[in-house]
Amino acid sequence: MSESSNINLSETLFQQHKEAKETSSLTQYMPSSSEFFEQKMEQDPFSWYRNLRRLQWAWLGINPIDQEEVLANMASSEHSRSHEKWLDTVIGYHSGNWTYEWTKLGGRYHKQSEALTGEAAAERMFSASLCYSIAGYPHLKNDTLAIQARVLANAAYKQASELTQYTIKPLEFDYQGKKILGHLHLSHTDEPQPVVIVSAGLDSLQTDMWRLFRDYLAKRNIAMLTIDMPSVGHSNHWSLTQDSSCLHQAVLNQLAPLPWVDHRRVGLIGFRFGGNSMVRLSFIESDKIKACVAIGAPVHDVFVSQQKMKLMSKMYMDVLASRIGKHAVDIPSLSAQLMAWSLKVQGFLATRRTKVPILALAMEGDPVSPASDNHLIATFSQGGQSKQIKSESLTRGYEQSLDLAIKWLEEQLCE
Repeated sequence: MSESSNINLSETLFQQHKEAKETSSLTQYMPSSSEFFEQKMEQDPFSWYRNLRRLQWAWLGINPIDQEEVLANMASSEHSRSHEKWLDTVIGYHSGNWTYEWTKLGGRYHKQSEALTGEAAAERMFSASLCYSIAGYPHLKNDTLAIQARVLANAAYKQASELTQYTIKPLEFDYQGKKILGHLHLSHTDEPQPVVIVSAGLDSLQTDMWRLFRDYLAKRNIAMLTIDMPSVGHSNHWSLTQDSSCLHQAVLNQLAPLPWVDHRRVGLIGFRFGGNSMVRLSFIESDKIKACVAIGAPVHDVFVSQQKMKLMSKMYMDVLASRIGKHAVDIPSLSAQLMAWSLKVQGFLATRRTKVPILALAMEGDPVSPASDNHLIATFSQGGQSKQIKSESLTRGYEQSLDLAIKWLEEQLCE
């Protein structure tokens, strides 16, 4: 796709949505819950609706200076906002709007990629894809701008996969009369490789995971298979239910015929809610999994405490409501419904241990994945471990943790 055709695609996708509803106002709450958020907003020191993941995005491949420029453009915008206090809620697809600014940076990276060759061109295109994905963050259902941004992210990822030296195969798996789409990443195709199934959270796309493969798995000749969570990205046909691992289970059971991977050496990595799915799958299919890593995974605590749930940002609560298809949200009833998502309530982290060794990692002080959740995971896993990442060295901590996690996974897969 040339620069001009990329610009044309952007314009075609977004021209119908100049006045699209702004993301933070998509989820409707009952009057008492709306009142709670208004009070919380007054006390809240944060100036952004979205949880900004500056360090994670920088680690994934966005230049930190470019990132700050994007956020500064939003902060200085004089266009009207859905909520004046939240800088990223500029209404309409134009300067200052979240999707507009991130798409613009994606377009810039896209253009830079076309002036490069080989792996440098691929890397820039992967970064463009990531920008387009962030343009749709947190990927709420019925967010028209986010849906258009996802189209651009997928198109750029496809282009990048054709430019890179590595092999990336889009694969389809059958489930309930529909197709689960995943991407298999391989360092070579000479012989079957151990494979790690990777899942991000409820607000990320599978195309965000490139650097995990490039920097950690490829150099160990471990394949990476990415799958979107139910209700997100390519998996948006399915709503999220308490059976959070249903899609990953279906994929796991269709690995054997694939000639590129060794289905007897399968590992799992789950970030955030993807970790909930992967831990659950480690109990259900313990004979087919060699090891699992859960990073920042909510498995019990936040699901059984309405008070803990109220500590979540509005964005995160909007994401949960969106994933389970709630339209008019009442916090107490949402909280009651989420109890069923606790893996302890479901009986997994309660009586029997899984023989799959699980490494549970989380940031110190994380309200969504506290130390008690990680300890619970490690306790009910044979050979399980839990580790807290110190938050004062977040970037270094993040890289060290992934390093530790992948080395640990490699030992389990290749022993």
